[in-house]
Amino acid sequence: MTRYVDRAMAAVPHLQALGIRFRAMGADWAELEMPYAPQLVAYPETGVIASGAVFSLMDSAAGFSVLVKLGRFEHHATLDLRCDYLRPAEPGKTVIGRVECYKISRSVAFVRGIAHDGEPDHPIAHITGTFMLMTKPAGTSA
Repeated sequence: MTRYVDRAMAAVPHLQALGIRFRAMGADWAELEMPYAPQLVAYPETGVIASGAVFSLMDSAAGFSVLVKLGRFEHHATLDLRCDYLRPAEPGKTVIGRVECYKISRSVAFVRGIAHDGEPDHPIAHITGTFMLMTKPAGTSA
């Protein structure tokens, strides 16, 4: 699976632009991290990372969770992604996005996850979403 992760990371230039890196994965989840950087700050007086950067992190982590659940590299696209922001990330801290792909149907993958800055029990945001699969996964139901 590592070669799929490397291929996917290389295929998305904005991951490098945001400093997003692979962190960990399991059978149906993926975790990416985005280190704090001044260019990600929305308002210099607060030092808080822009919500758009957090959204990009979570969209990417969600996409990776679909890949690890499938067990292969396959093109897919975000259909819908809802991100509820619960609090701002603490300035200076790395933001971690952990997303689970909990169901795959014939053409849609379903995801949910959280973003946190070191305390998973005190999340920055949580997401739910769906991804369109470009081909039907073997052995899946409607």
